[in-house]
Parts: sequence; structure tokens; C-alpha cells
Amino acid sequence: MFTAKNFSPQQVAAVASFPIALLGGLVVLFYGEGLGPSITVFIILSIVSYISVYVMIQRFVYRKIKLIYKLIYQTKASKKEEYYYKNIIPQKSIEEVSEDVQKWAVQRKEEIEVLKRNEAFRKEFLLNLSHELKTPIFAIQGYVDTLLGGAFNNQEVSKKFLNNASRNIDRLVNLLEDLDEITKLESGEQMLIKENFVIQDVIKEVFESLSIRADEKNIKCFIKKGCELPLTVYGDKEKIRQVLINFIDNAIKYGKQNGIIEGSAYKIDGKKVLVEISDNGNGIAEEHLPRIFERFYRTDLARTRKVGGSGLGLSIAKHIVEAHEEAIHVRSKTDVGTTFGFTLPVARTQAV
Repeated sequence: MFTAKNFSPQQVAAVASFPIALLGGLVVLFYGEGLGPSITVFIILSIVSYISVYVMIQRFVYRKIKLIYKLIYQTKASKKEEYYYKNIIPQKSIEEVSEDVQKWAVQRKEEIEVLKRNEAFRKEFLLNLSHELKTPIFAIQGYVDTLLGGAFNNQEVSKKFLNNASRNIDRLVNLLEDLDEITKLESGEQMLIKENFVIQDVIKEVFESLSIRADEKNIKCFIKKGCELPLTVYGDKEKIRQVLINFIDNAIKYGKQNGIIEGSAYKIDGKKVLVEISDNGNGIAEEHLPRIFERFYRTDLARTRKVGGSGLGLSIAKHIVEAHEEAIHVRSKTDVGTTFGFTLPVARTQAV
């Protein structure tokens, strides 16, 4: 059953021609010309009015619709598109054309919103980058100016200032190296050297390498009970180590005194292994979670400045995991703790 909303041009022409033809036939019948001439007039008027209305719709209405489609897609029509305009569009109802235009409008609105968000992120990124660069540069400048101003003659002061300047130079170098690594990962220039390895072994090695820092806050690091069975995965071992160092280092930085950090690994579908690092630290507020992997994004500006770091660690971790074509995630609740995780493929069978 057709509704007026879904009429095609042919149906519109037929509906419009019917009353005209009917009226003409009735007039002939009324003046006593008989049923035969009346039917003849009805048929002739039906055909003539149908053709007239249909041609009018084609020439005027669908010419405008064709123009609308060209404006929507903003391209010079190819032969295929010209065929579409001439043969497909005329078969569409006005309602269908309206739906196409509405879909286009929604799509454009979404594109504009994405562009606005990207522009806001870009401005925020440049602002943060500027701050990260200026802080060590201005510190170095201050120390050098003071030394040149006469403090260089004081051996104790000059040594202290040179050490401080050296630390800021290291910070600047680390920042630039992190930015360079992200750029290479994004562009695909950073090659991954993949191999089979036991993920729990790498977690334990990272725990051991960061044990001195963990001991300062009496934080215990261990493999979660039930996850001790070795799981062999396939990936770039050193890059995955870098991801784990970042997660565990953050867990120590923002962990509570006498807290815990546990590593876990689960085979989830026979093809993937889920790796997670969990802590019972301060946690991350819910509003920050969607942006936690952005470059330089900081949940607490004052607190994170104090603990140091370039603000790029989580972003690098995300890029490394995505370079493996795998997924990364975070779960957290304030004053409960945080869990960072990612997936890796299980070990590949090596040819004998």
C-alpha cells in the first residue's frame, strides 16, 4: 500500500492526471455526447495530462534535486554519477530525497563537530608542548645567566647550578626523544621486531628494575594469584617492556604508601592474551578516562608536574599497542585504584 509521502514521479503524474481526465469525460457525458466519446476523452486527457505532469516534474523538480545532489557531494559528475542523476534519482520519491539530504546534513554536522574537537585538542597540545619546552629551557637559561653573572667563581654554587642545568637538558632530550618516537610510530617508520616470549617473565623483569622506587613507598609488586602459568605471546618484546615500564612506573608514582601492584595475564579466546597491571592507588576520576592516552594530558596538573615525566608515556604506550594492531584500555575509580591493560596475540608456531 502506497502513501502520499512515498509517491514516485510516475504515481504523482497519474494521480494528478486522473481528476483532469475524469472531469473532461464527465463534461462530455453531461453534454449528451454519449458514453463512448466520454471514455475516449477520458483516455486522451489521461495520457496528455499524465505526460505533461510527468515532464514538468522531470524538468523542473528533479533538475533542482540534481543540483542539490551535486552541491551535497561537491564534485564534478563522472559518467557513473551522471547516469545516477538521470536514471536513479528520478525513481526516488521526494521523501527519499529528503532523507538523503537530512543524512547529509547530520553527517556534515558531525564532521564539523569532529573538526572543532580536533582544533581544540590541537590548541591544547601546542599549549602543553610550549609549556613542556619552556620549563627546562627557561631553567637552563636562568642557571647559565647566573653563572655568567659571577656565580661561576663560586665552585659550590657553580657545581650545583651545572647539575641542575644538566638535569633540565636531560628532561628536554627525553621529551624530544618521546615526541620523535610517537611520530615514528604514527607514521609506521618504527619497525617492530616481533618474537615469541613469556609475558609474565617480562612483567617480573620490570618489577625488578623498578623495585628500588617501589621500596621507597613500601609497595609490593607481584603476579596475580592464578596467573602464574606462563603464557607465550607474539610481539616486540622491548616495545612491550616499554609499555609495562610506563604502566608500572605510573602505578608507583601515584600509588599509596604500603600499596600493591599486581600483574596479570589471561588467555581470552585462544588467539589473544589480555595483559593487565593493577594498583590500589589514588585512581583516576571518570571524566579524565576518555582522554588519558592523549599527549601531555594530565589529570592533576600540579601533582603530575611534581612527579615529573614528559606526559607522553601513556600516549607512547597506546601507539605501541596499536602498532601491534591490538587494543589498549583503562579502568579506574577514585581512591580504589587503576587497571591498565592491552591485548597481544598468542605465540606463533615456529616452523621446524
